[in-house]
Amino acid sequence: MPEGERITKRGAIRQENEARILAAAEKVFAEAGFGGATMQLIADMAGLPKANLHYYFPTKEELYRKVVRQIFEIWLHAADSFDEAPGPVEAIGAYVDAKMEISRSHPFGSKVWASEVMHGAPVIQDYLETTLREWTAGRARLIQKWVDEGKMAPIDPHHLLYMLWATTQHYADFGHQIETLNGGRPLSDRQWKAAKETVKSIILRGIGAI
Repeated sequence: MPEGERITKRGAIRQENEARILAAAEKVFAEAGFGGATMQLIADMAGLPKANLHYYFPTKEELYRKVVRQIFEIWLHAADSFDEAPGPVEAIGAYVDAKMEISRSHPFGSKVWASEVMHGAPVIQDYLETTLREWTAGRARLIQKWVDEGKMAPIDPHHLLYMLWATTQHYADFGHQIETLNGGRPLSDRQWKAAKETVKSIILRGIGAI
């Protein structure tokens, strides 16, 4: 096998193993918390030897921070619509769609983040004080610009963002409650679509954007 092909294959194996580990770690950290999770539990969930886990992530804290950073970066990309949209209807509508889809596809990551923050963010406080603060300030300035242009009601941009986060992440963090109230079944594709449209309608009408 040519050297370039071997390198490509090794890279693909590494990506696959890291993805398996991160998916397993999301679930274990969500269910057991940082303190209750062990590298052995995560290795078992991933179906890999513990030694392999330590090869990719030498410590539990490093793996935990990677899990948290991954969901955070996914959420950040969901807000790209703010930079590209002409106004709040398009930006917030697309943001709600993206955030709710993330709640559907990454419920455990959302729960890890929620648990971490509710416990005072002992591991990721630096993220909150830097990246999240800067990101929030940038989105708030853009929302204020739309307010000043008369595209939406004069509301506090920060509280709008808090409401968007709380509403969209509810579908991940309280997924069990939603399933229970849905007859013990996960929401269907049709129900997810209806949920997105309902949330968008309530928020966009509430801020006077439509």
